[in-house]
Amino acid sequence: MKAGRNRTIDISVKDGAAYLKKCLNVTAPLNVPEILDKTISGDFLQVAPFLPEKFIDLLIVDPPYNIDKVFHGRKFKQMTDELYEEYTESWVQAILPALKENASVYVCCDWISSPSVWRILKKYFHIRNRITWQREKGRGALSNWKNGMEDIWFATKSKDYTFNVDAVKIRRKVIAPYKVDGKPKGWEETEQGKFRDTFPSNFWDDISVPYWSMPENTEHPTQKPEKLLAKLILASSNEGDVVFDPFLGSGSTSVTAKKLNRHYAGVEINEQYCIWAEKRLEMAETDPSIQGFTDGVFWERNTTFSQKKAPKVKKTAKK
Repeated sequence: MKAGRNRTIDISVKDGAAYLKKCLNVTAPLNVPEILDKTISGDFLQVAPFLPEKFIDLLIVDPPYNIDKVFHGRKFKQMTDELYEEYTESWVQAILPALKENASVYVCCDWISSPSVWRILKKYFHIRNRITWQREKGRGALSNWKNGMEDIWFATKSKDYTFNVDAVKIRRKVIAPYKVDGKPKGWEETEQGKFRDTFPSNFWDDISVPYWSMPENTEHPTQKPEKLLAKLILASSNEGDVVFDPFLGSGSTSVTAKKLNRHYAGVEINEQYCIWAEKRLEMAETDPSIQGFTDGVFWERNTTFSQKKAPKVKKTAKK
């Protein structure tokens, strides 16, 4: 029995049959309307040849990292660096025809797989940056440093791409407010206190990994936080754009895209995770909130009023 505040989604395949029926099983070429706002059940490398050409504005990829990991009955076995690069190149080549010329790409990885991912991405894309985000939790290590960081490589298909910097500024508390002629300089007074909206860097220390009392939490072993995905989606797409995830997992990319008024599509091989993704998409119909992001403001981690009414920040699309 779960505790009363435990919101973890863990519907079984048997109990989630109705959700699984909502998913697509692809055996023939798809057109864009058929794929929009859908979860595709299957192996991405087998699905990829049936995808429409040039329909993706933003690609977010969270592939298995190059470590031994069990995903509810499916085991990913660690490879040599050379084999992992071949694996990475296989899915990169498979998705290329589906990307628009101005598409942006984000690929998640850990410190072990990060060099391999970089070597492959630079062959096909313009690499823009490496984001490192701090996980709030992780196992301790007696004979090594605790692994508390992960990477996200940011790349684009061409030199023409979307980046909405004003949409992803982070609101930080001003410790020593500076004034000129008695007026705030670079900060503003709000109901919650004195804050400054700062430009985002490539190091993120404001992310909380989903935990048992959060509505977004599932039993997926490597679930990405909606707040993290919201930053990628707001920065590198506009409302109405198509966000695609070829390793969808429990649906975090699709759910966050839906909450931010983007179209979405994703492929997931594990039926268990397809069910959780569809459940979360259903929940998003009545609860579009994203923990840590309120009324256009990204708050620092564990800010107690981040879910309350916050002053809105204007978002301007820039290319």
